[in-house]
Amino acid sequence: MELRNDEISDVVRRVLQELSKKEIKPDESDGIFNTVDEAVDAASKAQRELMEMPLEQREKLIAAMRKAVLENAMEISRLTVSETGMGRVNHKYLKLRLVAEKTPGTEVLKTTAYTGDKGLTLVEMAPYGVIAAITPSTNPPDTIACNSIGMVAAGNSVVFSPHPGAVNCSLQMIRLLNKAIVEAGGPRNMLTSVRKPSIENTDALINHPEIKLVVATGGPGIVKKVLSSGKKAIGAGAGNPPVVVDETADIKKAARDIIAGCSFDNNLPCIAEKEAIVVGDVYDEIIEEMKNNGNVYELNEHEIEKLMRLILTEEQQEATSGCDIVPRPRKYGVNKRWVGKDAAVLLENIGVNPPKGVECLICRTDNDHPFVQEELMMPVLPIVRAKDIDHAIELAVKDEHGNRHTAMMHSKNVDNLTKMARVINTTIFVKNAPSYAGIGFGGEGFTTFTIAGPTGEGLTNAATFTRQRRCVMVDSFRII
Repeated sequence: MELRNDEISDVVRRVLQELSKKEIKPDESDGIFNTVDEAVDAASKAQRELMEMPLEQREKLIAAMRKAVLENAMEISRLTVSETGMGRVNHKYLKLRLVAEKTPGTEVLKTTAYTGDKGLTLVEMAPYGVIAAITPSTNPPDTIACNSIGMVAAGNSVVFSPHPGAVNCSLQMIRLLNKAIVEAGGPRNMLTSVRKPSIENTDALINHPEIKLVVATGGPGIVKKVLSSGKKAIGAGAGNPPVVVDETADIKKAARDIIAGCSFDNNLPCIAEKEAIVVGDVYDEIIEEMKNNGNVYELNEHEIEKLMRLILTEEQQEATSGCDIVPRPRKYGVNKRWVGKDAAVLLENIGVNPPKGVECLICRTDNDHPFVQEELMMPVLPIVRAKDIDHAIELAVKDEHGNRHTAMMHSKNVDNLTKMARVINTTIFVKNAPSYAGIGFGGEGFTTFTIAGPTGEGLTNAATFTRQRRCVMVDSFRII
């Protein structure tokens, strides 16, 4: 019996309705699941399998992950900029290379031994199990790759909660790393995530009973959330890094370094120079040197006002006292639409024809200006004049807001460098170099994209993601 056209249409409609109700089946090897429970269960199984493998095998997995990051760095960088609309492809590529080459692996897991008349005691670094890792939109794949290498090296599996604004590039990095792990003989789903990250899914992940450690890389809101979870938490929060320049600095080099750090990936890294505080004797000189670089545009007062209206949100605060309305100081916030945008784009949107090759906008402001006090995460550098070095350090401490994140200083005076290092009390303090030297890019030391200032772990690595376990053998294995 033949069906009429209307009957055929009805059948097709009902079939499509049924298909739309079915959940997408996750690929068993790519780590992407529909629910938090599925993601955690898969990661938990993978972690148990990892613990059955020798450390030598774990090192092979790490090597494969590094290779995957290097081989796919350009593709991921393009995807990240395309999806988020933030940063620069060439700089994101450099960050991923840095992660692949300088993120510590199993070599930092050191065993301590105590021997004496009563025998032998070993203290070893053991994994937590399944870690929940919350990642930002500003440095998404690099944070995921860096965390993955360190956390797997420590013997953990990871369930990621990527920022909703960077889902595709984040999930693609997870897929690539999982593929590398499996091809190197490791377990499936060492790294997992839900297909559609959300606030509700993040909350469910944090509170899941199988999660033993929560690591949050992002703003103060998410750090506060994980610290109130009742679980062991590592928080890598916001910064507002100042750079101080005194009269003894190599002014030409300082100018180049500050612009290089401020403009790197359009100022998205949390360590990047956000404001410069310059001793008066060299204030005009360093601004001229910055402009001589050829990639800097100095905003005039009218352009500063126009840029403020573009990149900041403004709210007039009011309080009532009886029948009177008492005005309060204006409160500013950052318009996220412009975070990580090119300097040329910012200029175009305030009606200025951008010079060829412009990468950074500089402006002269007082220290209370919102460009100084708000962490813009844009290639915009406010420059403040200080009376002397003591005044400059005082302003830098105020501007850093107690985040204990990062600060820089350009000086040849060891006493001044020492004074600022002690007073600013930041996790990273860079002397006479661009800010990114502090994470091993052009400087010594390992790299990380999870810098735990609020919780005190500092620059995290595989050892950070372990718990200490003590094993005691009494009256044995003492050979002396």
